[in-house]
Amino acid sequence: MFVSKMNQSVLFGPVEDLQDLAFIERPIRRSLKTAEEIDQLTVDEDLNDIERAVYLLSLGQEVQRASVISNLPNLVRQNPAETFRRVVPKVREVLHVAGADIQLAAAASFLTVLQDDIVLIHTHTYSILKTVLLNLNHRDTVVSNAWLETLLSAINALPKETIKQEILNPLVYKAQLTQSVQARLASCRILGKVACKFDSHIVRKELLPLARSLCQDVEYEVRSCMCRQLENIARGIGVEDTKVEVLPELVELAGDEESSVRLAAFDTIINLMEMIDSDDRACVLVPLVMSVCDQSSQSDEAVVTSLSFQYGKLCNGLAACLNQEQHGHLLQRYKQLCVVGRTGQTDSNQHTLVRCNCCFNMPAMVVFADSAHFSSELYPSFSSLCCDPEVSVRRTAAAGFHQVVKLLSSNIHLVHKELLVLLQDDSLEVLDALTNHLQETLEMVMSREEGPGPDSKLMFSELLAALLFAEQKVGSSLRWRLHEKLLQRYSCLARLLPGELLYQTFSQRIFIILTTNKVLPVQKEAARTFCMFLRYNRKQEQRQEMLDRLIQDLAQGRSYWNRLRFLDVCETASELFSRKYFSKHFLMLALELVHDPVANVR
Repeated sequence: MFVSKMNQSVLFGPVEDLQDLAFIERPIRRSLKTAEEIDQLTVDEDLNDIERAVYLLSLGQEVQRASVISNLPNLVRQNPAETFRRVVPKVREVLHVAGADIQLAAAASFLTVLQDDIVLIHTHTYSILKTVLLNLNHRDTVVSNAWLETLLSAINALPKETIKQEILNPLVYKAQLTQSVQARLASCRILGKVACKFDSHIVRKELLPLARSLCQDVEYEVRSCMCRQLENIARGIGVEDTKVEVLPELVELAGDEESSVRLAAFDTIINLMEMIDSDDRACVLVPLVMSVCDQSSQSDEAVVTSLSFQYGKLCNGLAACLNQEQHGHLLQRYKQLCVVGRTGQTDSNQHTLVRCNCCFNMPAMVVFADSAHFSSELYPSFSSLCCDPEVSVRRTAAAGFHQVVKLLSSNIHLVHKELLVLLQDDSLEVLDALTNHLQETLEMVMSREEGPGPDSKLMFSELLAALLFAEQKVGSSLRWRLHEKLLQRYSCLARLLPGELLYQTFSQRIFIILTTNKVLPVQKEAARTFCMFLRYNRKQEQRQEMLDRLIQDLAQGRSYWNRLRFLDVCETASELFSRKYFSKHFLMLALELVHDPVANVR
């Protein structure tokens, strides 16, 4: 007995301490359901799904009602007619007194029913619409917005007459100043959504006056929201009426006292640029754009961010209407945006986003400036973006690098240094973005760089060294998917590099990966790339040596894992080589592995 107590004391501490811990069990006991509570939660097993749902919505607890409402899409899939006849009316009753959680669950369920086309929507649309409209003006803004999203989705499936009677007629009342800001904001979005459902005559006669009224609302949030919906209104009334009715409204809003309204007007005008004729572009848009560019350096960051995102589209859309001074002014402003946050200013997330947008727009700006002037006009900005201290900026520059190279054509050598910088970047995210279109980039770059002259040869050797460095960096990381993708892109080198150079550099490295890497997808991609190198090598001695290595290290290798990899090589070789070549060099070796001592190989 003494020993037993002593052992307990040694293992767990004094017995008194263990007794003090007994209180931990008490909350557990209290948390268990009583027999009465379990009885309340129990449902008759003989009820089918529809009957069970109706019962729980009528007499169940809140958690059970929420569960039924969340499961509504599944009920609709199983039995749409009965669900809409018996369950949905009960859901409407529950929603009259339900809290925010059940309201949100119901909005999400009806949205799922609409988006997934679970039922023949025209059969039950009115039932859904009735439920949505009853809850659209909920006092909780989050709940109201959830129901608004459901309504906007329902509009796609509603017939015109239903929209006109059930949505447009009440909309005239809800858009009045006497209604809440939340109701007027909803009216703006509904107007923009229904504009595409009616012909131009109805849009011009019934929707446009309401839109104009909301554009003059006393609350800037409403003016901004309606301004962004004017794009849909304009597309609904056509080019001619847009010129007369919508464009003057947008120009007025572009001079609004609130920056968010000015920003909305500016974005909408750019989105409608293809609907604006050359005269209005020259007389209205160009002065407006010049004004925004001049003011954006002093205005809030949101305007600068939006301007940087739209810049390429904006410049090329107005190119035909610009004089030389205006053309140069827009280029100069773009150069300033490329270094925003880096010239003595405090760098912020917003500044970083602006520079990312500049990277995104670089191809469009090369077109705007003309690739012949890239060196003098845009190269310093492009180089700065490729060497930016922020990874996100360099990643965006790498993602669009192939587009810039394509536009430069014979001047590809100008960005040789930047390609080396991105290939040797410290961040694998940058290399990942560059890898997505690396094959296109290499095909264009190598076709230009491989030529006579010492400079050309030096650039070529620098590029090969950078490519090898990139592979080794990725290979030493845990990013095996990136490694696999990089090897896949490197297979194009078989067509681009001379056989001798390919054999001396990449073939050796790929074979090492094939025999030593432990990640199966990487090994399989290495096998494919090695076979590509073998196929395009024109020197018989080198081809034979590559084959000998495959036989010695893989087909007849001591490791069963290597012998398995030889079978991967055979699978690729059967696709790349002729039947005769495959039969001569691979088939018999593969068949011999039928008798391999390791079961996995057999």
